Amino acid sequence: MNLTRRTLLTTAAAAPGFVRSVRAQATPTLKIGCLTDMSGPYKDLAGPGAVAALNLALADYGVSGKGMKVEVLAADHLNKPDVGATVARQWFDRDGVDLIVEVANSGVALAVAGVAKEKNKVYLNSGAATSDLTGSACNANTIHWVYDTYMLAKSTGGAMVKTGGDSWFFITADYAFGKALQRDTTEFVQGAGGKVVGSVAYPFPATSDFSSYLLQAQASGAKVLGIANAGADTINTIKQAKEFGIKLRLAGLLLFLTDIHSLGLDIAQGIVLTDSFYWDMNDRTRAFSNRYSPNMNGARPTMVQAGVYSSTLHYLKTATAMGVDKVKLDGAATVAAMKQMSTDDDCFGPGAIRADGRKLHPAFLWEVKKPAESKGPWDYYKLLATTSADQAFRPIDKGGCPLVKS
Repeated sequence: MNLTRRTLLTTAAAAPGFVRSVRAQATPTLKIGCLTDMSGPYKDLAGPGAVAALNLALADYGVSGKGMKVEVLAADHLNKPDVGATVARQWFDRDGVDLIVEVANSGVALAVAGVAKEKNKVYLNSGAATSDLTGSACNANTIHWVYDTYMLAKSTGGAMVKTGGDSWFFITADYAFGKALQRDTTEFVQGAGGKVVGSVAYPFPATSDFSSYLLQAQASGAKVLGIANAGADTINTIKQAKEFGIKLRLAGLLLFLTDIHSLGLDIAQGIVLTDSFYWDMNDRTRAFSNRYSPNMNGARPTMVQAGVYSSTLHYLKTATAMGVDKVKLDGAATVAAMKQMSTDDDCFGPGAIRADGRKLHPAFLWEVKKPAESKGPWDYYKLLATTSADQAFRPIDKGGCPLVKS
């Protein structure tokens, strides 16, 4: 378990907007922990970039000018729910952490959400995808920020069926995220008159060779290969599919900008994917990305990293409105106040948070450009379709969240 501690005023003292207080003893302090994958398959899409996005939110908000200090902690959950839960308890009980952001693993996220509820703290999820976080496992201390398996299944899965992809084979990461993504996509495929002809669940995160699974998919007679994994696993699956000459249409059900960057346009061109944030979408996303990239050696942010920025910024606005002492005292009350405030930032624009903790914003269907269409580094996507915020996510009365009154 790799735990590090950083104090914002130390790491960013030279940044604009940070003024060291001469009355530090009287300044209330919030503690935020970024719990993420620092060393595994989700490192590039979350990892250090998530911490950078968190610190950028603090800098952009100018916390010292708002009469508060913020201390940042970061840890690697190793993609193990027990490790994630242990870190969360340690942070809440021993270190006085008020908020945990990110996580990027559905099994870990479900565990951390439970600890946040037990300790009456706040958890703002960006990277974990399972729609159960706003369904059967929802609670008053958790907000699900960026995307979920329902949204991905509806946008990408629905689009594939409409264009003739009516028979599917799934290669699925065998844990909460993969299972939820296959489940939700299957509902959309079958609802549109399609069928699932087979699937295979592989051990996560211990698998890097997908050749036998790809050959099973080829032999199944399916038209579409549903890739129900993420990060390095998705990259390996797509690369090996190309190497083996797999003829199925590839449905990357959760792909990130960093995956496309790693694959290269020669391999990734033509893949259809859903992403709720793209750095080059408009003036605001470009402005955010231009502030972020110098901190990450020029890399553009993923939607997970954008989610960390966006969710942290909204939390800070809530802390200012409520008062830091009240925010520290009651996590559920803080989340309730966040739900009452409309959201707006450079990453996602205007939005809202539902009673079940689902953050609402549009979903975008993209196609990866051909090499000749790209104008430069990180210029990878062209927009195919937009699903409005009120249509992108599961209807609030269909998830089974106990917070939703019938």
